[in-house]
Amino acid sequence: MDFVLGGVAACGACLFTNPLEVVKTRMQLQGELKSRGTYQIYYRNVFHAFYTIGKIDGLAGLQKGLVPGLVYQMCMNGVRLGSYAIIESLGYIHTDGRVSAAKSTVAGAVAGVVGAVMGSPIYLVKTHLQSQATSSIAVGHQYKHRGMVHALMNIHKQHGILGLWRGASAAVPRVSVGSAAQLSTFSASKELVIDLQLFPEGSWLIALSAGMISSVVVVSAMTPFDVISTRLYNQPVDHLGKGILYRSFSDCFSKTLKKED
Repeated sequence: MDFVLGGVAACGACLFTNPLEVVKTRMQLQGELKSRGTYQIYYRNVFHAFYTIGKIDGLAGLQKGLVPGLVYQMCMNGVRLGSYAIIESLGYIHTDGRVSAAKSTVAGAVAGVVGAVMGSPIYLVKTHLQSQATSSIAVGHQYKHRGMVHALMNIHKQHGILGLWRGASAAVPRVSVGSAAQLSTFSASKELVIDLQLFPEGSWLIALSAGMISSVVVVSAMTPFDVISTRLYNQPVDHLGKGILYRSFSDCFSKTLKKED
């Protein structure tokens, strides 16, 4: 039940956050491997990106990749949150009755890695679909997928089963860092809010407050890994399925630092 509820909750959130995912993907690919001032800026900021995508691609453009997004959330977060809940219920993250920061961080990272590996093929397709745009505002490599199923079949046909897990090496550090930050800080934040007695015992505001606190930590820790992950997933590949722009996570990280300073 923990797996199911975790996935369903993540899917519900995805319906509202998917447009933000589209905007985030476009902005992360904009100016890829180019120095500042040498490329055209289609998206000046989040709000301008929303306006531009809505105007050029239509409102449907803001929900590109929704289907794989929902499948990914159900798969990855169902496994991630469910695994963490099981670890927590067994008492592995507690020391002397209190949440251990070190243990909860490790547990969150492990749960995140398992979920990321399982959901990697879907995240690959989601990234491809969300980067697809009208040529006048296109950024990054443009794949021509017609939908999730077509993309999965096409990738499998061209590069085999391993081709579907291309980019998983970037997903592991991305999700492990984000998951460790989120799950560990959420547990600690929830404990802090309860100790401060800001809200009545059992109030939903306790979980909400803890979630808001942990989200700040997650974004700060995860963003660099998220940029690298998006670029590795979306880069063009040769006939063998190997990346043309980047060889690995470290190669992408290094090239981004050198060329986009």
